[in-house]
Amino acid sequence: MNGGGRAGPVVWTGIIAATCVLLLVVQQVLWLALPFIFGTVLHYILVGPMQRLVRAGHGRNSAALMVCLLFLALSALALAAALNWSRGPEEATWEKTLGLYLDGGLAFVHNSTALLEQRFPMLAEMRLTATVNGLLRAHTEHFAEKHLGTILMGLATWIPSLLLAPFLSFFFLRDGLRFKKFLARAVPNAYFERALYLLHEVDQTARRYFEGLLRLTVLDAAVLALGLWTIGVSSPLLLGLFCAVLAWVPIVGSIAGCLLVVIVASTDAPANPFIAYGAIGVFVLVRLLDDFVFLPLTLGRSIRVHPLVTVLMIFVGGALAGVVGLMLVLPLLGVVMVVGETLGRLMTNPRLRARHRHARALRARQAAVDLDIGRERRGAASPEAGL
Repeated sequence: MNGGGRAGPVVWTGIIAATCVLLLVVQQVLWLALPFIFGTVLHYILVGPMQRLVRAGHGRNSAALMVCLLFLALSALALAAALNWSRGPEEATWEKTLGLYLDGGLAFVHNSTALLEQRFPMLAEMRLTATVNGLLRAHTEHFAEKHLGTILMGLATWIPSLLLAPFLSFFFLRDGLRFKKFLARAVPNAYFERALYLLHEVDQTARRYFEGLLRLTVLDAAVLALGLWTIGVSSPLLLGLFCAVLAWVPIVGSIAGCLLVVIVASTDAPANPFIAYGAIGVFVLVRLLDDFVFLPLTLGRSIRVHPLVTVLMIFVGGALAGVVGLMLVLPLLGVVMVVGETLGRLMTNPRLRARHRHARALRARQAAVDLDIGRERRGAASPEAGL
């Protein structure tokens, strides 16, 4: 649905303003917004299997319960397998592992600055390697001891909130149709058909966005894992999947994913910085493919917004709500766009407005007739009328 040809400047001003207001609200209630978002994503993942069960003869309640229980069981098995796989030797604690990767990143920086000093003697005279190493050592020494506890406490505070996601997803699956009927009953009859269309389009826009995001994640993870495996980086599939999920946050997520790839590659080969350079090349190539090939084939078909508006709204979302705004501005813009364009057509459609006025006049006339009939009946039943 390309709103650029049908919506005027007033409607689009309202769409952008409403999107900005929603971003500010989401930022203030982030503890509830994140589980709601994850619950929505999980809902669109599970709604297909649930519909197959419903078509097979199961009720909505039992179908929703079965798919949610199956998803939780598979998630628990995957988590147990990941923990067992990453446990490693008994002496390899999380603290030591984090320190190992930090040392790998420092080794990459040291080797890179040493290569620059060999290429440019002026940098050697400025003692570039010693200066950079001193700055990094001051910020990373005893990093795990200083910050690991804070990070774990922050994660612990968010875990109860994120556990709401499967709970919300179950009720979205079970009661989503009932909620749509509840909203439709509150709409005047003159606008009923358009209201049903609006609900359908909002649902389809959100579904297309999240399904496109999942397809984009799979493509990014597969291509990045293949490239990292080719140059010999360890755990390419897990690393590719993690970087693809980080890419959900525009700009910031890509930078964090590139840093992660560089740290892992430099830890695998601390004496050979060219492995890390190759990993950077692979990451940049995947990002180019993502922007010019994968993105138009997935998300580009889900939210049909002009590229200029998309770029501007990404910057606006980042300025208003930080990382949360970067991640949520596009789906919020897509949903608000559908609502705004539909409401704009409703308010400017003379036929629908005339039907609504006529329906109100008929209801007022019917109410007046009912009052007159009621007065006549009360008058006929009174004792004075019999006299």
